[in-house]
Amino acid sequence: MKIKYEFADGTVSEVEVEESIGAVIIEDRRLEDNLSRRERYHCYSLDAAQFVGEEYADRETPETKMEREMETEHIAQALDGLSEVQRRRILMLAGGMSVNEIARKEGVHPCHGFHDDRGAGGGRLRQQFFTGGKAGCHV
Repeated sequence: MKIKYEFADGTVSEVEVEESIGAVIIEDRRLEDNLSRRERYHCYSLDAAQFVGEEYADRETPETKMEREMETEHIAQALDGLSEVQRRRILMLAGGMSVNEIARKEGVHPCHGFHDDRGAGGGRLRQQFFTGGKAGCHV
């Protein structure tokens, strides 16, 4: 029995094999073709990713990486402008503690939880970022 092999470059080669080996090769090719035809209906293109996309999406893009770096730099600059007491209290807030918990730990009233011992500027920070710009004590 002669078996034809077609290569990717288009050339064809014929090989003489025994009947039993030829039958196995022909059966294997038939099964492979059937599987290929079945699988065509059970897959979808990566081109659909712009519509479906979540399972293909890479959350880390150059733009998001740059934005995160800029935000980290901005936060570091803001923290550098605070006193040690203010910085410690802001970091506790960022760590998940509530204003009341921080005030209790620091031994101050919650309205004054973001002022340092000199009373400089922390209230403005709290007003701007944590109470939407509203002034006064909201206990």
